[in-house]
Amino acid sequence: MLSNIGIPGLILIFTLALIIFGPKKLPEIGRAFGQTLKEFKKSTRELTSDITDDIADDIKEIKEIK
Repeated sequence: MLSNIGIPGLILIFTLALIIFGPKKLPEIGRAFGQTLKEFKKSTRELTSDITDDIADDIKEIKEIK
């Protein structure tokens, strides 16, 4: 998705964000976005781990039945 933006596009986006939000709010917004992304990754990792564990348990049960 972001592979087509390039350096000029990133500079334009950063400049617009700086104009819209101002230099004082921009770090706060970036920090909040980073924390949100971190929590999302953590939740995704936990969900994936739970599903993998459930599948492994089901495979063990099937092998025990055979």
